[in-house]
Amino acid sequence: MDLYHPVKIGSLSLSGNLFLAPVAGYSDRAFRSICAECGADFAYTEMVSSEALTRNNEKTENLMLRAPNEKAYAVQIFGGNAETMAEAARIVLERTSAECIDINGGCPVPKIIKSNAGSALTRDPDHLFKIVSSVVKAVEGRVPVTVKFRLGWDSENITWKECADAAIKAGAAAMTMHGRTRAQGYEGKADWNALSELVKFVKEKNLDLNKEIPVFGSGDAFTPEDAKRMLEETGVDAVMFARGAMGNPFLFTKTKEFLTKGTITEIPVEKRIQAGFRELELLVQDHGELAACREGRKRFCAYSKGLDGSAALRKEIVAAERVDDYKKIFEKFL
Repeated sequence: MDLYHPVKIGSLSLSGNLFLAPVAGYSDRAFRSICAECGADFAYTEMVSSEALTRNNEKTENLMLRAPNEKAYAVQIFGGNAETMAEAARIVLERTSAECIDINGGCPVPKIIKSNAGSALTRDPDHLFKIVSSVVKAVEGRVPVTVKFRLGWDSENITWKECADAAIKAGAAAMTMHGRTRAQGYEGKADWNALSELVKFVKEKNLDLNKEIPVFGSGDAFTPEDAKRMLEETGVDAVMFARGAMGNPFLFTKTKEFLTKGTITEIPVEKRIQAGFRELELLVQDHGELAACREGRKRFCAYSKGLDGSAALRKEIVAAERVDDYKKIFEKFL
């Protein structure tokens, strides 16, 4: 099979296998829209609290907004209570047009773990099973349910196999693994050997159950070359970009070109900055100018990485409060 190819997640058919990960505080609809424009085949919202969702929190509702150019997207939910997660899944289906619901079993942040969610689920695969099966029952086959998890809690507690088994038994239509433990956070190296082992494990299960459950890879995919290597070395069905796409949505454009043609066309600086302004424009639509421009600071710091005088640019960016401020800062690049 070609390295760049379509993917099926249960009843959902996607045209390609380059995905944008759910990135907390980053993968809102403005950023997802730019990534879709640049060739992302599928994207996930940042994680949405099931507790907040069942309490009708307006800010939480905004996290689930669909980008107008998204052909398909997934809402990712997190929580430690199976009943609340089931209710949250029903709310997602009522209030969005999402084609998939993803369950977060990987976030290593302490406040998420305290609520028995995120990476805490890797410590207790039985509880992961309860959460996934309750969400699968709640959606009643209307959309596929997927799950993302890590290698395990720490180097002494590697539980990916038990987590994968629990997810399959609970009815998950696909799974993503980030090749680090909860203890590693985002440090150290992602274990692609374990990703490869997971692919083999799930393939065997698929044969036994006569199913087609794809496996997606996450962790240390920053360049088109990384994506190619991950696909070749691990056999995952899709690559999930996270930090590598920040300020660099053209990572999708370049990777697709590299996987299909073996070439990489460099993107001119002007085009990069223009993408940043399109993202800012969408942020303004959703949040108003002041809030959008403050949020835009971290985005433009990422877009300006590697530019001439980027350190001086960043000093100006972190003080920007109006769209005109950004225009002045970047006028020489436009």
